[in-house]
Amino acid sequence: MDATEEVMEARAGLQLINPAPYNAEAPAAALVGEITPTEFHYVRSNFALPDHDGTFEIGGAVDRPLTLTLDDLRALPAHEYAVTLECAGNGRLQMRPLPTGEPWGDYAVSTARWKGALLSDVLAQAGPAANGVEVLFTGADHGSYHLNPVLADTNRDDLWFERSLPLSLASDPSAEILIAYEMNGQPLGPDHGAPFRIVVPHWYAVTSVKWLKRIDVLTEPFSGEFQTGHYIYEWADRPHEPVALMRVRARLTEPEPESVIPAGTTTVRGKAWSGTGPITRVEFSLTGAGQWFEATVAEPTGPYHWQEWSFEWDAPIGRHTLMVRATDAAGNVQPEVPEWNRLGYGNNAVEVIYVDVV
Repeated sequence: MDATEEVMEARAGLQLINPAPYNAEAPAAALVGEITPTEFHYVRSNFALPDHDGTFEIGGAVDRPLTLTLDDLRALPAHEYAVTLECAGNGRLQMRPLPTGEPWGDYAVSTARWKGALLSDVLAQAGPAANGVEVLFTGADHGSYHLNPVLADTNRDDLWFERSLPLSLASDPSAEILIAYEMNGQPLGPDHGAPFRIVVPHWYAVTSVKWLKRIDVLTEPFSGEFQTGHYIYEWADRPHEPVALMRVRARLTEPEPESVIPAGTTTVRGKAWSGTGPITRVEFSLTGAGQWFEATVAEPTGPYHWQEWSFEWDAPIGRHTLMVRATDAAGNVQPEVPEWNRLGYGNNAVEVIYVDVV
């Protein structure tokens, strides 16, 4: 099997959103387990799969510029965490009017076990300068950006995917940001950033730059297409904000939307997650403006991935709407309707489905 056939086989279980650049959602069943199998983990790319020579450089405002390989990363202490990654555009199709951007449904979210070296350990080897303020990550992927046709009419039609983080966060060992080289116990595949990528817990996945090619310590804040042009909340009634931490959200996994279930006691289940703290409460409702009932929320089994919740429902015959909302430790609660913004990011509105009970 050649490389192209391997990529096509790895994509077979996903729901296609865009063939070029390749973007695909996880199937609904991928939210049932604690860990998403690699072949069902959603894929988000802004450009075509790039070539990569197996090295990345660290430069900018550092004392010791470096070039590192996969073997160099493996020589550092290894760390492994289960991390929920969610595309910032997840749920865009539910917004009205429909914003610009990839037409994501509700399954651009997955959880995998990522293994790699701590970013803080790698930065320490390079020695960031005292006047450093941000760390810029550049992927090997580049090209004409299909979601900004204006750029095609300029000399900026060959963009590289770049994102930055504050140096204080990137160099903090307690943040446990990874330069990952394994996913679910196997080397990274092409769609997930091989040979190494950044994995930033709690943040929307745009920050977890794939196909890492370069790290630069900057002495000024970074401004670029994927930092200040896209991946920002362009609100209609207040100042724009950068896309950063994942918003609190709960999802139903059982029963599936529009399913037919028998009358009687049934267990409603789902997942909930947030970038601003553990989930402390999940509530379940059966009518549009009715009473909310408290569900059972499982204790976190790790600091960076979704939690399970459940509710025992005595289901009577008829059609019923099911709604669920989550609250996190910081007190954030899901809104009833999406907060509309021009680029359609951060939709964490209460999920509403219906089922028929017979």
